[in-house]
Amino acid sequence: MNAPLPLPALEPIRQHEDEMVAIRRQIHANPELAYEEHATAELVAERLQRWGYEVHRGLGGTGVVGTLKCGTSTRRIGLRADMDALPIAETSGKPWASRVLGKMHACGHDGHTAMLLAAARHFAATRNFDGILHLVFQPAEEGQAGARKMLEDGFLELFPCEAMFGMHNMPGRTAGKFVAVPGFAMASSDTATITVRGKGGHGAMPQASVDPVVAASSIVMALQTIVSRNVPPLEMGIVTVGAFHAGEAPNVIPDAAELRLTIRAFNPQVRDLLERRIHEIAQAQAAVYGASATVHYERRYPVLQNDPAQTAFCQQVVRDWLGDDGLLPITEPVTGSEDFAFFLEKVPGCYVFIGNGEGNDGGCMVHNPGYDFNDRVLPVGASYWVRLAETYLRKAG
Repeated sequence: MNAPLPLPALEPIRQHEDEMVAIRRQIHANPELAYEEHATAELVAERLQRWGYEVHRGLGGTGVVGTLKCGTSTRRIGLRADMDALPIAETSGKPWASRVLGKMHACGHDGHTAMLLAAARHFAATRNFDGILHLVFQPAEEGQAGARKMLEDGFLELFPCEAMFGMHNMPGRTAGKFVAVPGFAMASSDTATITVRGKGGHGAMPQASVDPVVAASSIVMALQTIVSRNVPPLEMGIVTVGAFHAGEAPNVIPDAAELRLTIRAFNPQVRDLLERRIHEIAQAQAAVYGASATVHYERRYPVLQNDPAQTAFCQQVVRDWLGDDGLLPITEPVTGSEDFAFFLEKVPGCYVFIGNGEGNDGGCMVHNPGYDFNDRVLPVGASYWVRLAETYLRKAG
């Protein structure tokens, strides 16, 4: 079978493709979970220093920021890649599969890091821009809010940015083509734990007990009415009960039951509504059965909102480089979440998707034990970073 044709990329990027692939596979074979990315951060920092960047380590725990200045302009932007892996046992069978039991790069952060490093090398070699580039290698995107931690550690005070940009691969989309969604592009992600307390007893004498299992079951059903009866029909909301824990024995009514929820929304107002109604329904339903309920609600990742002007800029960068064919049609927002949203709450910018391939070319969806980043996409993503930064920080004349 003939090998697929190379995807479009800048020739100077293409010249270092083998090195880019080697770095990606090295990171893939040695995955590190959130805030454990010590070896990955060391690899990134060493390369950036070798190429002449000012390197700041340790922001957000294991984050790395490389800064490169060129010319006299004070304009400055941030380009971000994430570095952490997931607690999943890999089944891809690739020669570069994870060597660490129970950990793997199941979301493509190895590819994201390799693409930004390839662009970093090009920026340092050509210096074809006028301004300040901050390349942000972020830890702990997978549920541990590394972006928020970097901001809390003073990222924007140390590295002011007038705009920030991010990119994520998307299996099931044509390899090397881009999607940039203006406005709400990814959902917020919150969790809630509802603890229902009753009065335990013998299963053969339920009249002497207050059954938290029955009360919690009623709460599960009532929660399903929030989206259908409280959220406006043209808005999106998700309330999913992913876990229900209660009791051990068939003839014992337990003292308590626990529900664990994930909650998603595209609109901040809907997000507020979901939180309020979960509290109200849990407590009211429990009271009907003589039980009580407490809700521990954790706001995790906010809605990811792309700035319309910066999104239009990213779209134009792709059009100028690849033509209209380089952009895939704008789809509905993604119900997954992404902590780049914390940066976008502070600084205008845009988070784009790059196709990882369709069918056998793109493999399975992210967060799957058989997933692998498509190496054919690496030069395209690196070239996008170069085109974006050189356009944004264009030299005068």
